[in-house]
Amino acid sequence: MSILLFLHRWVGVVLALFMLVWFSTGLSIAFIGSPTIDRAQRLAHAAALAPQDGWLSLGEALSASASARAQASKASREAGGMGGGMGHARHEHSGGAKSERGVVDARLLRVGDEPIWLIEDDASRRFALSATNGALIAFDQQAAERIARDWLGAPSLLYLDTVDTAIGLRNAETLKPFHRFATGDAAGTQIIVSARTGEVAQVATRVERAFVYAGNWLHLFRWLDALGAGDYRRDALTYAGFFAAIGAFSGVVIGWIKWKPGFFGRPTYARGRTQPYRESWLKYHFWAGLIGGAFAFGWAASGFLSTNPGQIFSQATASREELARYRGVALPQAIVDWRPSAALGLSTDVVELAWSRLGEEALLIAQSRDGARRAVAAPGAVAGLAEDALLAAAHRLKEGVAIASAETLAEYDSYYFANHRQTALDKPLPVLRVDFADAERTSLYIDPADGRLLAKFDTSRRVYRWLYSAVHHWDFGWFRNHWLWWGWMGVWVSFGVALSASAVVLAWRRLRRSLPVAAPASGERRARRAAQTA
Repeated sequence: MSILLFLHRWVGVVLALFMLVWFSTGLSIAFIGSPTIDRAQRLAHAAALAPQDGWLSLGEALSASASARAQASKASREAGGMGGGMGHARHEHSGGAKSERGVVDARLLRVGDEPIWLIEDDASRRFALSATNGALIAFDQQAAERIARDWLGAPSLLYLDTVDTAIGLRNAETLKPFHRFATGDAAGTQIIVSARTGEVAQVATRVERAFVYAGNWLHLFRWLDALGAGDYRRDALTYAGFFAAIGAFSGVVIGWIKWKPGFFGRPTYARGRTQPYRESWLKYHFWAGLIGGAFAFGWAASGFLSTNPGQIFSQATASREELARYRGVALPQAIVDWRPSAALGLSTDVVELAWSRLGEEALLIAQSRDGARRAVAAPGAVAGLAEDALLAAAHRLKEGVAIASAETLAEYDSYYFANHRQTALDKPLPVLRVDFADAERTSLYIDPADGRLLAKFDTSRRVYRWLYSAVHHWDFGWFRNHWLWWGWMGVWVSFGVALSASAVVLAWRRLRRSLPVAAPASGERRARRAAQTA
């Protein structure tokens, strides 16, 4: 018991303020979220594609931009990131066959008035290529401002700066750098545009940015990035979560040992009390911990596991090599040669044409503003991906492993689902689940409409899903109901705030008593101790 008290007391002294910030900013993450632009918003603001005669094929655009892309990639590597090093638009020719290798995604769309091929290579680098002359496009301040004005419908904007990072943007390395603009309205609205792809990455008011700072910058230790210590951020989160879990667990154990329940008001402690403490802050801390301590421990422990300490869990996504086997190495010739034209006769609701491929099969998909998808006839392309093609691609990913079963799911299951901020565009249905007969019980979730590999789970990731995601986010069962989830999270995070707030007060008092320069007189110290333990 004395060891537990020692651990709880001094871990609390060190981490009480951290826990208060963590729980308070957790409220922001749970209920406010991030103003990052999602797929549905992007489609809703997109311009009609309306292809024209004379636009280049993907192969022609890749060939014309090969040299410029190579130079941009080299500059990016020298800058130490995936997004930097973009130069001005160039139009240089190189060997076409070589330039086509490594392309994993290709979409034809309009950014502003410019038709572009937006491509991604197997190193997760993204490039915007002009569909009229094949130039590699970098969106400068003026071009970005036009895009931002069109998005907001604003007559003018104030340019702020161009930055490599922006608060609240996650997994946006491939989009940097960013141009920032302000509307000058009373709400303090700002809009961020990618200089690499011309995509709007974020629109946020002053209040939304404040919540982003709380929920992202503080909660996830992003301030370490600003201090130049970003390489240590994961380790800092790991150790903070570990010791916070120790502090919470020891407190729960101590609370249950000390609690002597007196039902119907029956006193079970000295002087007729129904709980062990007389002093107000100790009383609040005791009850908040007794009621909400288990949840505090669950959040701290799952926060510790979120960083995958020691890589004890498998990776969340398929490796680059696995994805290459799944898709196939070379682009089918149908994708390379196809040229857009006005003869396609697309409706004004179509905002994007995207190529999908599995092995030698190629599929051209039209994406409408409302999110609907349909196959478009093109020379050498298929009208849809048959289940045999999907299973063959899955078998290539897990080469040498037999497929145990395959099932088309019309509803989400415990591992593939949309969270409270995702839509069917982010997690489409139906989905094909392919289960393998390997020791890890690997399962793949595949979009049958375009062949995308949406998720990969093995035994290790399933354990991670329940130990981290289920405990930290409560994203299972009845908690998929939005209103139930809001109420549940609000109650228990509030108990965490109350618990950590009382811990801050008690930790400060302990420090004042422990530090010689601030220690009160011995008589006062004895009186306080007597009041607390009586």
